[in-house]
Amino acid sequence: MSAARAAHILVTGGAGFIGTNLTQQLLRSGMRVRIYDSLARAGSHGNIAWLQRQFPDRIEFVRGDVRDCAQLGAALDGIDHVFHLAAQVAVTTSLVDPRADFEVNARGTLNLLEAARACPQPPSLVFSSTNKVYGVLPDVQLRRRATRYVPAADALRRQGIGESRRLDFHSPYGCSKGAADQYVLDYARSYGMRSIVLRMSCIYGPHQDGNEDQGWVAHFVRRVLAEQPITIYGDGLQVRDLLFVDDLVAAFECARRNIDTLQGRVFNIGGGVENSASLVEVLQLIERHTGLRVRKNTGSWRVGDQRYYVSDISSFREAAGWQPKVGVEQGIAALCDWFGAQDATTPHRPASVAAVAIRP
Repeated sequence: MSAARAAHILVTGGAGFIGTNLTQQLLRSGMRVRIYDSLARAGSHGNIAWLQRQFPDRIEFVRGDVRDCAQLGAALDGIDHVFHLAAQVAVTTSLVDPRADFEVNARGTLNLLEAARACPQPPSLVFSSTNKVYGVLPDVQLRRRATRYVPAADALRRQGIGESRRLDFHSPYGCSKGAADQYVLDYARSYGMRSIVLRMSCIYGPHQDGNEDQGWVAHFVRRVLAEQPITIYGDGLQVRDLLFVDDLVAAFECARRNIDTLQGRVFNIGGGVENSASLVEVLQLIERHTGLRVRKNTGSWRVGDQRYYVSDISSFREAAGWQPKVGVEQGIAALCDWFGAQDATTPHRPASVAAVAIRP
């Protein structure tokens, strides 16, 4: 890539929640961005239309599916770097249709890796993986507190789950994302591809069309603002480390800038111990900021649900100099305010979006 021109970035799944926030920042930084998205997920039509309004002359959109090898290969033409975010994202959906989950997450990632490997100058690649590759963590002993579970082991309470944790794929979703995760790492080993894996925890923020299967923080906020009940699966004391999407975007850019030294490595990315919260505690923050009372129903524990997962983010902090800046209370307030400025009770309607045909 010539230093005289802006990097040309491909964002698969770029019309999704994370992709929209990432693309916005890349364009603000002067990058040239091509979005590749099937627009299958709720809210994606509105997101791509919003991006096109914000950057009418600088964004390139290709409506395509990662299962389409020919179209995917064509979309890589002239690309310097890929952020691979396109995925089937819900454990519950994977349980209903594990074959489709595999085709998108595992085979779709392999399609992308092969298309990138075939390029005259293969682009670098950052893959968005998940903490679900570690399974439900059955050996982690927990103590029950008033509003959350806490690990019995002092080291785990202080640091969280590190990358040395044994992989234990759980649910079809865990298997498909885990397989993709390992392919990305192996392409760095076997073919010298400049690729890395970021295993993400609970990401939240603006443009998230959350539901109870995925994107639960946004789902909670929308339901509270609409004065609708929320179903809590389990006891609500399960803990995650929350990462505001602006901090994740910064992590993605750190990964891209340092790809030559980080290639072939995997990092846990989340809010860390300092930004951990239980479902009950998140609802308390939402109540405090909105002044609205949360109405709750309860349901049984769901397959693959971890009672405690908090990322140890020290490896990426040391390797790339990255650290979350937005605390949980600040981030929840920002998300509530963002949804408050929208019509929280009206579902997203498909908007008119312009796609371009990329030919080989």
